Amino acid sequence: MMGSFGLMAHNNLWSNYRLLNACAALSQEEFEAERTSFFPSLMATLNHILIVDWFYLDALEAGGKGPAVYANDIPCRTVEELRVAQPQSDERLVDLCVSLKAERLASHVTLLRESGARQVERIERVLLHLFMHQIHHRGQVHAMLAGTRIAPPQLDEFFLESDAALCADDLAALSISARDG
Repeated sequence: MMGSFGLMAHNNLWSNYRLLNACAALSQEEFEAERTSFFPSLMATLNHILIVDWFYLDALEAGGKGPAVYANDIPCRTVEELRVAQPQSDERLVDLCVSLKAERLASHVTLLRESGARQVERIERVLLHLFMHQIHHRGQVHAMLAGTRIAPPQLDEFFLESDAALCADDLAALSISARDG
Protein backbone atom coordinates (compact mmCIF):
# COMPACT_ATOMS: atom_id res chain seq x y z
CA MET A 1 0.00 0.00 0.00
CA MET A 2 1.28 3.44 -0.92
CA GLY A 3 1.91 5.85 1.95
CA SER A 4 0.47 9.33 2.36
CA PHE A 5 3.47 11.08 0.79
CA GLY A 6 3.22 8.90 -2.31
CA LEU A 7 -0.49 9.68 -2.57
CA MET A 8 0.18 13.39 -2.19
CA ALA A 9 2.87 13.24 -4.88
CA HIS A 10 0.47 11.50 -7.28
CA ASN A 11 -2.20 14.08 -6.47
CA ASN A 12 0.35 16.81 -7.16
CA LEU A 13 1.17 15.29 -10.56
CA TRP A 14 -2.52 14.99 -11.43
CA SER A 15 -3.43 18.52 -10.26
CA ASN A 16 -0.62 20.13 -12.23
CA TYR A 17 -1.62 18.08 -15.28
CA ARG A 18 -5.21 19.33 -15.04
CA LEU A 19 -4.20 22.97 -14.57
CA LEU A 20 -1.68 22.95 -17.40
CA ASN A 21 -4.18 21.28 -19.74
CA ALA A 22 -6.68 24.04 -18.95
CA CYS A 23 -4.03 26.73 -19.49
CA ALA A 24 -3.09 25.17 -22.84
CA ALA A 25 -6.40 26.48 -24.21
CA LEU A 26 -5.31 30.07 -23.53
CA SER A 27 -3.53 32.25 -26.04
CA GLN A 28 0.02 33.32 -25.20
CA GLU A 29 -1.31 36.81 -24.51
CA GLU A 30 -3.89 35.45 -22.05
CA PHE A 31 -1.20 33.32 -20.40
CA GLU A 32 1.05 36.36 -19.91
CA ALA A 33 -1.73 38.86 -19.09
CA GLU A 34 -1.47 40.77 -15.83
CA ARG A 35 -3.88 39.44 -13.24
CA THR A 36 -4.62 40.00 -9.58
CA SER A 37 -2.77 37.52 -7.42
CA PHE A 38 0.49 37.14 -5.50
CA PHE A 39 2.35 36.79 -8.80
CA PRO A 40 1.17 39.04 -11.64
CA SER A 41 0.25 36.37 -14.23
CA LEU A 42 -0.53 32.74 -14.85
CA MET A 43 2.89 32.42 -16.47
CA ALA A 44 4.69 33.83 -13.42
CA THR A 45 2.72 31.74 -10.94
CA LEU A 46 3.12 28.44 -12.80
CA ASN A 47 6.85 29.09 -13.26
CA HIS A 48 7.15 29.87 -9.54
CA ILE A 49 5.59 26.50 -8.71
CA LEU A 50 8.12 24.79 -10.98
CA ILE A 51 11.27 26.52 -9.77
CA VAL A 52 10.38 26.06 -6.10
CA ASP A 53 9.84 22.36 -6.84
CA TRP A 54 13.31 22.28 -8.38
CA PHE A 55 14.80 23.94 -5.30
CA TYR A 56 13.32 21.47 -2.82
CA LEU A 57 13.89 18.44 -5.04
CA ASP A 58 17.53 19.46 -5.42
CA ALA A 59 17.87 19.53 -1.64
CA LEU A 60 15.99 16.25 -1.13
CA GLU A 61 18.16 14.56 -3.77
CA ALA A 62 21.36 16.16 -2.34
CA GLY A 63 22.06 17.89 -5.63
CA GLY A 64 23.91 20.82 -4.05
CA LYS A 65 22.67 23.48 -6.48
CA GLY A 66 20.63 25.45 -3.96
CA PRO A 67 19.23 28.76 -5.20
CA ALA A 68 21.00 28.39 -8.57
CA VAL A 69 18.11 26.16 -9.69
CA TYR A 70 15.82 29.18 -9.68
CA ALA A 71 18.18 31.85 -10.95
CA ASN A 72 15.82 32.27 -13.91
CA ASP A 73 12.38 32.98 -12.45
CA ILE A 74 10.64 32.31 -15.80
CA PRO A 75 12.41 29.29 -17.32
CA CYS A 76 9.29 28.33 -19.30
CA ARG A 77 7.86 31.09 -21.49
CA THR A 78 4.95 29.01 -22.81
CA VAL A 79 2.40 26.56 -21.46
CA GLU A 80 3.84 23.91 -23.76
CA GLU A 81 7.27 24.31 -22.16
CA LEU A 82 5.65 23.98 -18.73
CA ARG A 83 3.74 20.89 -19.91
CA VAL A 84 7.13 19.27 -20.46
CA ALA A 85 9.07 20.58 -17.45
CA GLN A 86 6.43 20.33 -14.70
CA PRO A 87 5.60 16.63 -15.18
CA GLN A 88 9.32 15.82 -15.17
CA SER A 89 9.61 17.55 -11.81
CA ASP A 90 6.41 15.92 -10.55
CA GLU A 91 7.65 12.46 -11.55
CA ARG A 92 10.88 13.04 -9.62
CA LEU A 93 8.78 13.89 -6.58
CA VAL A 94 6.59 10.80 -7.07
CA ASP A 95 9.66 8.57 -7.34
CA LEU A 96 11.16 10.08 -4.21
CA CYS A 97 7.94 9.84 -2.19
CA VAL A 98 6.97 6.29 -3.11
CA SER A 99 10.45 5.07 -2.19
CA LEU A 100 10.55 6.77 1.22
CA LYS A 101 10.83 4.69 4.37
CA ALA A 102 9.76 5.99 7.78
CA GLU A 103 13.34 6.36 9.01
CA ARG A 104 14.25 8.54 6.00
CA LEU A 105 11.24 10.78 6.62
CA ALA A 106 12.57 11.49 10.10
CA SER A 107 16.07 12.29 8.81
CA HIS A 108 17.26 15.75 7.90
CA VAL A 109 18.03 17.60 4.70
CA THR A 110 20.04 20.79 4.21
CA LEU A 111 18.47 23.65 2.27
CA LEU A 112 21.00 26.06 0.78
CA ARG A 113 19.51 29.56 0.94
CA GLU A 114 20.31 32.62 -1.22
CA SER A 115 22.09 34.26 1.68
CA GLY A 116 24.47 31.31 1.84
CA ALA A 117 22.82 30.08 5.01
CA ARG A 118 22.35 26.35 5.47
CA GLN A 119 18.93 25.51 6.85
CA VAL A 120 18.51 21.99 8.27
CA GLU A 121 14.99 20.54 8.26
CA ARG A 122 13.31 17.15 8.69
CA ILE A 123 12.48 15.57 5.33
CA GLU A 124 8.83 15.01 6.27
CA ARG A 125 8.45 18.72 7.06
CA VAL A 126 10.11 19.76 3.80
CA LEU A 127 7.73 17.52 1.87
CA LEU A 128 4.69 18.84 3.71
CA HIS A 129 5.88 22.39 3.02
CA LEU A 130 6.40 21.60 -0.65
CA PHE A 131 2.92 20.10 -1.03
CA MET A 132 1.34 23.05 0.80
CA HIS A 133 3.28 25.46 -1.43
CA GLN A 134 1.96 23.70 -4.52
CA ILE A 135 -1.64 23.68 -3.25
CA HIS A 136 -1.46 27.35 -2.28
CA HIS A 137 -0.23 28.54 -5.66
CA ARG A 138 -2.43 26.16 -7.65
CA GLY A 139 -5.35 27.79 -5.87
CA GLN A 140 -4.15 31.15 -7.17
CA VAL A 141 -3.88 29.75 -10.71
CA HIS A 142 -7.38 28.32 -10.33
CA ALA A 143 -8.73 31.73 -9.29
CA MET A 144 -6.91 33.51 -12.13
CA LEU A 145 -8.34 31.03 -14.64
CA ALA A 146 -11.82 31.91 -13.37
CA GLY A 147 -11.18 35.38 -14.79
CA THR A 148 -10.57 34.00 -18.28
CA ARG A 149 -12.75 32.33 -20.89
CA ILE A 150 -11.43 28.94 -19.69
CA ALA A 151 -13.24 27.26 -16.80
CA PRO A 152 -10.87 26.24 -14.03
CA PRO A 153 -10.63 22.45 -13.72
CA GLN A 154 -11.91 20.51 -10.75
CA LEU A 155 -8.97 19.66 -8.50
CA ASP A 156 -10.60 17.88 -5.58
CA GLU A 157 -11.70 14.55 -7.02
CA PHE A 158 -8.51 12.55 -6.58
CA PHE A 159 -8.47 10.80 -3.20
CA LEU A 160 -12.01 9.50 -2.73
CA GLU A 161 -12.84 6.17 -4.33
CA SER A 162 -16.31 7.48 -5.13
CA ASP A 163 -14.70 10.14 -7.35
CA ALA A 164 -12.44 7.71 -9.25
CA ALA A 165 -14.62 7.69 -12.39
CA LEU A 166 -14.39 11.49 -12.59
CA CYS A 167 -10.63 11.45 -13.06
CA ALA A 168 -10.15 8.03 -14.69
CA ASP A 169 -9.09 9.45 -18.08
CA ASP A 170 -6.48 11.71 -16.48
CA LEU A 171 -5.12 8.91 -14.31
CA ALA A 172 -4.85 6.64 -17.36
CA ALA A 173 -3.02 9.37 -19.29
CA LEU A 174 -0.58 9.70 -16.38
CA SER A 175 -0.23 5.92 -15.89
CA ILE A 176 -1.52 6.17 -12.34
CA SER A 177 -3.45 3.17 -11.11
CA ALA A 178 -6.81 4.01 -9.55
CA ARG A 179 -5.57 2.09 -6.50
CA ASP A 180 -2.52 4.36 -6.31
CA GLY A 181 -4.55 7.53 -6.78
